Amino acid sequence: MSKRSRWLILLTVSSALALVVIDMTVLYTALPSLTYELGATASEKLWIVMAYGLVVAGLLPGFGSLGDRVGHKKTFVAGLIVFGLASLVAAYSPTAMVLIGGRVLLAIGAALMMPATLSIIRITFSDDHERALAIAIWGAVASSGAAVGPLVGGVLLEYFWWGSVFLINVPLVALALVAGLLLIPAPAARGERDWDLLGSIQVMAGLIGFAYVVEELGSRQSSVVILAGAAIATAIMLTVFVRRQLRLKDPLLDFTLFRNLEFTLGVITAIVASLAIAGTELAISQRLQLVLGYSPLQAALYILPAPLGAFIGGPLASLMLRRVGAATTMSGALAISSIGAAGYLLCYNADMVLQLICIAINGLGLGASMAAASNAVMTHAPEGRAGMAASIEEVSFELGGTIGISIFGSILSGVYTAVMVLPDGAGVASAARDSIDAALIAAERLPTDIAAVVTSHAHRAFDQAFLTVIVAATLVLLGTALLVWLGTSRLRLRAAL
Repeated sequence: MSKRSRWLILLTVSSALALVVIDMTVLYTALPSLTYELGATASEKLWIVMAYGLVVAGLLPGFGSLGDRVGHKKTFVAGLIVFGLASLVAAYSPTAMVLIGGRVLLAIGAALMMPATLSIIRITFSDDHERALAIAIWGAVASSGAAVGPLVGGVLLEYFWWGSVFLINVPLVALALVAGLLLIPAPAARGERDWDLLGSIQVMAGLIGFAYVVEELGSRQSSVVILAGAAIATAIMLTVFVRRQLRLKDPLLDFTLFRNLEFTLGVITAIVASLAIAGTELAISQRLQLVLGYSPLQAALYILPAPLGAFIGGPLASLMLRRVGAATTMSGALAISSIGAAGYLLCYNADMVLQLICIAINGLGLGASMAAASNAVMTHAPEGRAGMAASIEEVSFELGGTIGISIFGSILSGVYTAVMVLPDGAGVASAARDSIDAALIAAERLPTDIAAVVTSHAHRAFDQAFLTVIVAATLVLLGTALLVWLGTSRLRLRAAL
């Protein structure tokens, strides 16, 4: 295969990957608009965002193995078709529940595509240096794509309705489909490998249960009995999944891969980096629009330094990998991102230039950490397990993003509800304590003086919830940087012996 063909294939799969990861975060700037238009509750709002990542994370391992079985080009093309059709469903959803269903369909298409993108790169690039650079670019697209999602949403919402954030996928999918059919070779499939559909269902059910438990923890109306039952059922489902995988000859997830410390550190880094991107961008974009009154486009431009930093961080990580190795690169990148988050915590109300610099530093570190994590995972898996390794790596990204939305979204909701105070005897609906969206909608129906009080209290409560999220994200990044550094020290000691 010519060099030109290899890089055109990288461009094609990276374009498809960009669509998948942008869809994870594109709703952040559209969320206030669609919440208002569809009359979505606080719980529905979270599920509109979380449903995508949960289903993707649940199906990725199975579809990664399916790609190993039938060929990654076939799953890539099938994923593009499903993704394009699902985009039409989501764009014209009349209710919040239909939109959640559309997001589930989008997730099925994404889960078919994502393992194929990284596996195709692994198979296409045989030279180690070229492959490292290609994977670094893949990681940069993954991190910057997730970070640029709010910008895409903001630009579209400036001129069109909220459904445009999905409709834009259709022509892009068509272009990627044509390029994929023409450029990507169809390697021999490994038909003897089983596709574990039952395992996919088990892990997806466990992940959905986990997200439900976390989301309900932040709700003031949650039932302790139902919550406990859901937590127990989730633990049982995930335990059954793990035990079953350990007994299978061809498991959906080969847990022996985690015996390699650098592989494991790569998975942890991918989860935490994605968690930080999703959780903090959700909090920041909501605060900019609902508290500070930014338009979707203004909010998106404010966050722009993050994807720019992430896109620079990916190639920089590729250079550092050759000099210091993946583990050291990951720990250093996570430390840099924690410095950016801590700096933003100190200056979020200070000079705008300082705020943007801190956001850029955070994005730079996250982009570098995701690229290094991708390299660590893919270079420590045998070629016959490329699809499985890719699915594990991508599950880490999607699961991290979903956990970030679930945990940080619940923190936002829980702290807001705990702090929010409604004026006595003002006739304010109790739903105003559930979310800032509900409070602002309720204020529209109140007399001017009471509305001003409710709005002020809602802004103050959300600001406290927002600060709690940024503090939590900073501590998670710093703690993970330390964990990976300790793992790096262990690797060095092992090499010295």
